[in-house]
Amino acid sequence: MHQDPVVRMQGVSKVISSRYLVRDLTLDILPGQVFGFLGPNGAGKTTTIRMMVGLMSISEGDIHIAGHSVKHEFEDAIREVGAIVENPEMYKFLTGYQNLLHFARMSPGVTKERIQEAIELVGLTQRIHDKVKNYSLGMRQRLGVAQAILHRPKLLVLDEPTNGLDPQGIRELRDYLRKLCEEEGTTVFVSSHLLSEMELMCDTVAVIQNGKLIDVSSVRAEGTLATTEYAFEVSDVDMAHTLAGGEGRVEQGVLYIPGTRDEAAALNVLLVQNGVKVYGIRARKSSLEDQFLALTGGESIE
Repeated sequence: MHQDPVVRMQGVSKVISSRYLVRDLTLDILPGQVFGFLGPNGAGKTTTIRMMVGLMSISEGDIHIAGHSVKHEFEDAIREVGAIVENPEMYKFLTGYQNLLHFARMSPGVTKERIQEAIELVGLTQRIHDKVKNYSLGMRQRLGVAQAILHRPKLLVLDEPTNGLDPQGIRELRDYLRKLCEEEGTTVFVSSHLLSEMELMCDTVAVIQNGKLIDVSSVRAEGTLATTEYAFEVSDVDMAHTLAGGEGRVEQGVLYIPGTRDEAAALNVLLVQNGVKVYGIRARKSSLEDQFLALTGGESIE
């Protein structure tokens, strides 16, 4: 069944002093997924997010959120968005619940029942009546997400949400973002520099470099960011490489061949039939980090 994108970017560019920070970005983000946004330093990730939420004007093109133009229907578009750009800011002298009550008054239709739902969704039930000044960074992040989803947005935008979190906090964030997608149907757009966490968290990942989109791939399915290769330990690696049609690569006496399980099995039969002894076959799925470095030429990330 066809799904209309929650976010549609069409030829989006940002120009400052004749310099393109983002150039001709065209991208569709479908509903109900965690969508990751990756890029090296200065690639344009934060600039893109600021344009999405109205903190920076769009020089060229447009962004549509739930069918509404950010340029021409900003109030209608932003009504469908919850966002945390950089760190969530809360009133530290108030309790978590008082903060949520305060923000709920800014959005029509947010009931106390909805506030309680958001609290339970992010796992803050036991501490919600403590003052925010006593919260850990992870708890403040969770409270920020609860605040951002009070009005049931179709899109939740998170810029570097794992910054400063310990491993437990990162795992908790990952779990309740997944829960948010599954239980509320919210689309999550997240940028992060922790590639291993993005791989576990996201359904789809886009890579941006020098302001240009260079790749969009599924993390869950077979594709650019989910490539499997097989390591063959054999008696004659040169012969094996020749029989494989010159595909793959040889490293430290081991032949690495990309492909499916069936293709690996077929190569195994071919090697044995031609007198090459096969001592072992290991499957290795290339990580998001491997693919990111291959796409960007090894540039560091923000």
